[in-house]
Amino acid sequence: MSFSNEVREEIARGIIDRDRQFACLYGILLYSRALTRQQIVLQTESPVLAELLPSLFQSVLHMRLESDDNRNAAQTMYSFSVSDPAQIAQICSIYHIRPEQREIRLPNLVNNSMSAFLAGVFFGCGSAMNPNKEYHLEFNTPSELLCGDLKQILKSIGVTGRQIVRKSMYVLYLKDSEQIEDTLTYMGAQQCTIALMNIKIHKDMRNKANRLRNCDEANINKVVSAAMRQTRDIQWIIQCGAFDRLSPELRELAQLRLENPELSLKELGEQLSMPIGRSGVNHRFQKIAAIAEELKGRAAHTK
Repeated sequence: MSFSNEVREEIARGIIDRDRQFACLYGILLYSRALTRQQIVLQTESPVLAELLPSLFQSVLHMRLESDDNRNAAQTMYSFSVSDPAQIAQICSIYHIRPEQREIRLPNLVNNSMSAFLAGVFFGCGSAMNPNKEYHLEFNTPSELLCGDLKQILKSIGVTGRQIVRKSMYVLYLKDSEQIEDTLTYMGAQQCTIALMNIKIHKDMRNKANRLRNCDEANINKVVSAAMRQTRDIQWIIQCGAFDRLSPELRELAQLRLENPELSLKELGEQLSMPIGRSGVNHRFQKIAAIAEELKGRAAHTK
């Protein structure tokens, strides 16, 4: 089951009393793609909504909603329609809907039924991406006016949506995971909110582990690169016959490096006869590098 259908299934369980059923059906009808004075068409790929719609029509409007069942094995679209002008007029009258200029009428939403209305809007035109892939929730609204009204509704619960036009539809979308969580919770999908939060925690932990691993790899590469450079300097000094002319502390460190090419500066410093810190070891290697560079210069001048 898709994440969108998980959301629909959970919020459908909360549409129980008449006020919430009334508000939910209002959201579905108002934000449907096709609502005119001649015909109302409700289409969905969601079996949850396909089951919910007839019961809402019966309990709220006392109308029988028939399915236009022309599906086959390759189709997953459920379609319902109302073509009786008298029934359409009755629906528009009950909800005070003007098909030619649909807008939200707040007096329709009584007894704290705004959340059920928003659930209905989600049923009618909403979708939510699988949070394992992407944080994205959107509403494909049929008009600019309805998109703006919905934007204000979300703003009233502290959620800021972004608006774009896509294929003649006005899309209001959310990308921020916390705002998606707030919206899901408000609509009544608390379990889906918890699932999203758990996925986000898992993602954050995985990303942190990847960053640490990348950091460890970078540090290892840095240690290896430095060790190779230091070993080349020491070998050049030996080749030039100048190793015994190094000071005792530089000879000890150089010998330790040749025997332990894998050790970090800190680990080398801890193994010296008189242990020193990382910066002290680095300073001694700088001296060794300077001596090697001087010897290379002399060799080049001699040639």
